[in-house]
Amino acid sequence: MATPGPRYAPPDPTLPKPWKGLIDGTTGYLYFWNPETKVTQYDRPMGPPPAPVAPAPAPAPVAQPQYHHEERPRNRDHPPEQRHSESAGSRAPYADHKPRSDPSLEQRYSAGANPATMAPTNPAPQATNGSSMSVDAYRAKHEITVIGNEKPAPFMSFQSTGFPAEILREVQQAGFSAPSPIQAQSWPISLKGRDIVAVAKTGSGKTLGYLLPGFILCKSLRNNSRDGPTVLVLSPTRELATQIQDEAIKFGRSSRISSTCLYGGAPKGPQIRDIERGVDIVVATPGRLNDILEMGKVSLRQVAYLVLDEADRMLDMGFEPQIRKIVKQVQPKRQTLMFTATWPKEVRRIASDLLTNPIQVNIGNTDELVANKSITQHVEVTTSMEKQRRLEQILRSQEPGSKVIIFCSTKRMCDTLSRNLSRQYRASAIHGDKSQAERDSVLSEFRSGRCPVLVATDVAARGLDVKDIRVVVNYDFPTGVEDYVHRIGRTGRAGATGIAYTFFCDNDAKYASDLVKILEGANQTVSQQLRDMVGRGGYGGRPRGRWASSNDSYGGQGSFGGHTRDSSSFQSSAYNSSSQYGGTPSFNASSNNNQTSGVSSLPASGSNNQSGEGLSFHERFYSSRGGDRARSRSPPKAMGVSNW
Repeated sequence: MATPGPRYAPPDPTLPKPWKGLIDGTTGYLYFWNPETKVTQYDRPMGPPPAPVAPAPAPAPVAQPQYHHEERPRNRDHPPEQRHSESAGSRAPYADHKPRSDPSLEQRYSAGANPATMAPTNPAPQATNGSSMSVDAYRAKHEITVIGNEKPAPFMSFQSTGFPAEILREVQQAGFSAPSPIQAQSWPISLKGRDIVAVAKTGSGKTLGYLLPGFILCKSLRNNSRDGPTVLVLSPTRELATQIQDEAIKFGRSSRISSTCLYGGAPKGPQIRDIERGVDIVVATPGRLNDILEMGKVSLRQVAYLVLDEADRMLDMGFEPQIRKIVKQVQPKRQTLMFTATWPKEVRRIASDLLTNPIQVNIGNTDELVANKSITQHVEVTTSMEKQRRLEQILRSQEPGSKVIIFCSTKRMCDTLSRNLSRQYRASAIHGDKSQAERDSVLSEFRSGRCPVLVATDVAARGLDVKDIRVVVNYDFPTGVEDYVHRIGRTGRAGATGIAYTFFCDNDAKYASDLVKILEGANQTVSQQLRDMVGRGGYGGRPRGRWASSNDSYGGQGSFGGHTRDSSSFQSSAYNSSSQYGGTPSFNASSNNNQTSGVSSLPASGSNNQSGEGLSFHERFYSSRGGDRARSRSPPKAMGVSNW
């Protein structure tokens, strides 16, 4: 069972004395305690310990009311007939599209936030955790890069956000002491009504980065939720969608923000009934949302805030046609936010089509794929016969009850390994063939610690946010270093440290060169055996369709190359004929009337090109009909059969 009280984190010699690392037994978050001054904080302490300070008095606890769908008031300030007329009148025709710089978008938020406490947009020093730090220093410390025609100052503290008291109270009760870097910089941009591209690693707090401004917009617009949601969040997997829904419920309860989650593998009836009762926020996977749209059970005409979470993963899974179909149902006069962990060309291209004059926020280096430096990575060159024995050694070396994820390449190996481990350890398996009820049950037992060993395929490589995962084991190496980075990213989250073990065999040699770059970039030790595999020809392991050079079929010579709904394209001067993946783009508007706005260059799913000849991997990939389950990376003849 998970320990309810705090416990000491693994020793960290880099911590200044006398600070100690502790792990919250309930949430799994890492925080820091100074036994001399009795100060606790979530921010990692730097330099000498601070002088003792009197703790700020916590606000009196407020009972959180519970609301059922039937009891939740709708537009409480207006009579029913006035609400109806307002709702109908607020649906502007699609042709009546105002530019995104319209100041009314910022005014929408001002009704939900306190303008008197809004942070200034000019780069002036702000206080954070009792110390003063300039905007430039804060951005340099957290490796924040802002690209666009407007660069508002980050919110370095929750008090500077101007969020309503009930939202700040929820955040404080969750134990957060200061916004994460992606939250600090994306919130002031969102509150201005601007479109955002946010590029940050997994576990960096992106979910609250887009949810809290969405709450404020819902409160200020006061739409009739029975006419459809105000906020729409698209997610690639069921697991991530349900986690977003959990956060929406947790932080939106006191603000009376209602939400529901639409995903495949579960009955449609309860989901449709939630929509009919009225919800402010819909979190959905593209496949299930399209199914309900075709049934005519949900309207997206009222959506004013559209979020694409894990956008790169959704494109990997073949959801682009479905995303475009959904976006056509949303009014053009909307705010669009794209949150992604990586920034390849296909993500840039769809960003140029769906977003208008966006501001891009990068956390860390987006020029190359990097791993979390808080994770200690051990890559062991071994044979297939030695994997099982070595895995059991690793499991025996862990403290009883430590949470461990083991990644396998196939569903069959996943089931076999979990059965073998269950004889000695409390292990369970999760993959694409499991029913939704089975997957929910397995994840619940894993989160609670009743079943601390999880054997999974790549269905759990992204979006799985379980606190206090101590170890990740790559039993089988994935099909590329990008998936490797996301797999090991299940540990070392929310400021904690973690350990990753990877079994690397001769048939994985083609990934050796890229893997060495990842290890060196994270200051990890590279064994001589792995370097020898590079010398034997282990080059070019990255999938061409995903990490292609600038002359591939996406975005021309590394440019956005797409067009927005209002026939504007946002091409970067940095994307020239020699640019490679991961350049730092800027968004400069230019007009081009030679192409139809928002039309994908990919073949339709009804294309007669069955052989796939002459098409790139991703063109064949996207030409198949996307679903909630991940698409296979197999050749076209196996398309539509999940390997998960």
